[in-house]
Amino acid sequence: MISSCNDDDDNSETPSNCDQETILSSDEFVSAAADPLIIESLEIDDDCLQISFYASGCDGSTWDLKLIDSGAILESDPPQRNLRLSLLNLELCDAVISKTISFDVSDLQVEGTQVYLNIVNSGDQILYTY
Repeated sequence: MISSCNDDDDNSETPSNCDQETILSSDEFVSAAADPLIIESLEIDDDCLQISFYASGCDGSTWDLKLIDSGAILESDPPQRNLRLSLLNLELCDAVISKTISFDVSDLQVEGTQVYLNIVNSGDQILYTY
């Protein structure tokens, strides 16, 4: 028996120009933190979904942000996916902090070349073409 190792183990991360990866989890989609935030704009640059938003806080440095996909693909033309921007905000200040963060959405690709990304906590929808 011959055994070998390779460089493609589960601990390696795919290089991405995005700030964070998108999470695919129906459980987290429902149960992740949902502190108040306002989404100002969405933009797709290659495989990165850039989300500009604001929320109250001190400086936003302790915020825990996640973009979570529900795991379901809605049948339409083109197909649709539901996502939620999750914010855990423990900052007890009244300042309004604006941020822009990008998420790698390449794992959300489905058959074909397009999918609508529905951001359910803002009601916004953006077409992702790949």
